Amino acid sequence: MSVMRFVGATSREAMRQVRAAMVEDALILANRHTEAGVEILAMADEAVEAMSEQAAPAPAPPPEAEPPSPAAAPPHAEAAGPAADFQAMSERLLREMQDMRSLLAGEPSPGPSPVESGQGTLARTLREAGFGRTVAAELLQGLPQALAGPEGEGEAGRAWLARRLAARLDADTAAETFFDTPGILALVGPTGVGKTTTTAKLAARFVRRHGAENVALVTTDGFRVGAHEQLRIYAELLGIPLHALAPEQSIDDLLAELAGRRFVIIDTVGMSQRDRRIIAQAAQLQGGAERVRMLLVLNAASQPGTLEEVATRYRQAARAAGVALDDCLLTKQDEAGQLGPALDTLIRHGLRLLFVSTGQRVPEDLEAADATALAEAALAARLPVEAEGASATAPLAVSPWAGELLGQGRRLGLVLSALRRRLTGFATLEAAWDLSALPATLQEARLGGLLEAPPEPLARVGMLWAARRNLPGADWAMPDLGVDARGGWLVLPDLQHRQPAGWPARLAEARAHRGVGVHLLPGLPDAETWLWLDECRSAWVGQARPGQRVQHAGERRPLSGLAALAEPVGERDCRFRGQAARARFARLPVEAGPAGRRGGPAATPMVAWFARLDDPESGRTLGWRYWLTPLRAAEDALPLLVGGLHGEALPRQVRRAWERLDEMLPAETDREVRQLLAGGLAAAATHLDQADDAEADELRRELLALAGGRRRRREAALLEALCYLGTARDAIRHVGAAGLEGLR
Repeated sequence: MSVMRFVGATSREAMRQVRAAMVEDALILANRHTEAGVEILAMADEAVEAMSEQAAPAPAPPPEAEPPSPAAAPPHAEAAGPAADFQAMSERLLREMQDMRSLLAGEPSPGPSPVESGQGTLARTLREAGFGRTVAAELLQGLPQALAGPEGEGEAGRAWLARRLAARLDADTAAETFFDTPGILALVGPTGVGKTTTTAKLAARFVRRHGAENVALVTTDGFRVGAHEQLRIYAELLGIPLHALAPEQSIDDLLAELAGRRFVIIDTVGMSQRDRRIIAQAAQLQGGAERVRMLLVLNAASQPGTLEEVATRYRQAARAAGVALDDCLLTKQDEAGQLGPALDTLIRHGLRLLFVSTGQRVPEDLEAADATALAEAALAARLPVEAEGASATAPLAVSPWAGELLGQGRRLGLVLSALRRRLTGFATLEAAWDLSALPATLQEARLGGLLEAPPEPLARVGMLWAARRNLPGADWAMPDLGVDARGGWLVLPDLQHRQPAGWPARLAEARAHRGVGVHLLPGLPDAETWLWLDECRSAWVGQARPGQRVQHAGERRPLSGLAALAEPVGERDCRFRGQAARARFARLPVEAGPAGRRGGPAATPMVAWFARLDDPESGRTLGWRYWLTPLRAAEDALPLLVGGLHGEALPRQVRRAWERLDEMLPAETDREVRQLLAGGLAAAATHLDQADDAEADELRRELLALAGGRRRRREAALLEALCYLGTARDAIRHVGAAGLEGLR
């Protein structure tokens, strides 16, 4: 029997070896993943035929023949049972091998094959990297169809998985600001995880940044021999004081001694996660006069079950003491054979990872958490696992509905965190949503305070101004949107009725109080506004009608008649009326004056900009747009023109959001609150619909998955998902299941 073994880095490579050695006269007996790659066992066709002949059943007796009676059977008839079983087994084996012949001939398989399934390969990659079934299922839920097949086995599949995993990790991207935030920080965790060494590393960073006179250390560890002395040595080397806190003392008892020290780090006594005193420890750290920020220290080299128990018990103790424990630090990365179990724990518990400790050196071996680097390192450290059976990293048993709820909570929290990072104003929009749950008498006053002191910086460098008229079918006007320094919209809109009357006063207020220097106007400015813009030297773009007349080459002609004379300057992909479009821009020097009443400045040199919008598939022209602006350089004007094109989708989205919120929010929701939410959610949905980068694509996938399988236009589905996100956030918070970062 000529059975041969082939090993390749991938299943495709192994199959190529099979074809080269046996052409198509071979059958696959088995395949499996090994440390060397993919192993395939194949049998030559001649051996199969010989086996088939040996196992062939005897000819059946003619119909008229009588079967022999049991009494007439020969003495050796009892042996027929095992022989028949062997014959049946051989026939089944041959049938299974024949079904696999299509692998060599390139024919489609009737069912999923481990060799060809990209999803199966990625699932095994996660298991071998130490991730449990829950997190693996969540990560693979958004697998693109293109990677579900054999394509997912290669670099493209692994790169997608690394990006997906990095997006699921809540690693603090602004870890450096950690050292600029005054307060008291306490490191908590079991014995032996490296709290004392990590305390010294953090203290050294604070001293280097702010000076020894601003830093102090506190220890509560009076049990371990030498622990107090070790920290005292570090304190003396850094030139900072060390204070001891007895178990019966409150942190308030030390405040007088800590006066003037802006940065205080507490090294707590290590306690087993099963020690009931951890609740008392958490309560001790929370004095009445000063709140302490707690940081959970986890050992990356711990067993999965230990990590799970530590995270669960310490967070339960913190909640019992009335405090939050949402930040963590990972130690001993250099000692961990795999990072997967630790990252699995962080993802399932929604912990925010601030720093990673990579050795014993003080203060060098402490790094800000890098989600991308951690994801790649975790996937690179893989160990063989059994193909079936429960994973060793599976979370503690919970009921199916509770597991689904917690998984959905993690997913919602991560989507919300991503939206806050990407969309300026989203955190304030969330705070505005929360106002809808208050009594109607409080909402208006709270909204005014929120807009005056938002929970995030809302600096505007530009403004997308809406037309000064009511939306069709509504008795209120489209809000205005700020433009941030990155060129994106602020998804917290500016309500028109809160602004001064008249364009010059409106623009002046935006410039004086919000730093707005660039204006995207819904039409050409009138004479007074034109003069104001000229005097302030503000950059502006005014959308024009096709019939707007300008002067060119001594003739007064409509813009629509000058498009053929314009100079092409570039193309941009965009969204137009809910579909993909290609905008082809051109410009032409003209002379133009203000719109409206007479008496303004005479016609001045301007630039007319043209955009022909084409269907990228058919080439059919979808429409034209025209603008007038003093901006002559394409690099200055084109981003504004594209922003204006994208803004055309907003009024319809705002109306849709207003109607949807009418069904979702309490009936007593303040009118201004609803207008603010409608404008903000519409802006967020439109931005995500039009963005073309990888982060936006990932966010769209997540949101569209939340919206379900109902068929609708993409921008409408994104808006529906954002509305669902708000209500789901409320629901999970109210039932108390949102101890997960991102949902508060």
